[in-house]
Amino acid sequence: MNKTELISAIAEGAGLSKADAKKALDVTLSTIADAMKKGDKVALVGFGTFAVTERPAREGINPATKAKIQIPAKKVMKFKAGSELADSLN
Repeated sequence: MNKTELISAIAEGAGLSKADAKKALDVTLSTIADAMKKGDKVALVGFGTFAVTERPAREGINPATKAKIQIPAKKVMKFKAGSELADSLN
């Protein structure tokens, strides 16, 4: 499912116009992104939790030259599915 299909599904399910559904989706996604940028956790009960974690610096190998390289530390986003979502998949 892509963004356009998701907007159509939201519009149909909530009885909204596609323009209103697009606005609602855009605001939802930007709010989650803003919270992630601040380092906050976003928990949607029954769906899952978005969190930011720190990946430490490590040593890697360039596969083309076999030379060792330093990979810098960075922040990464993680998603952990809620129990209701995980149970519905099985």
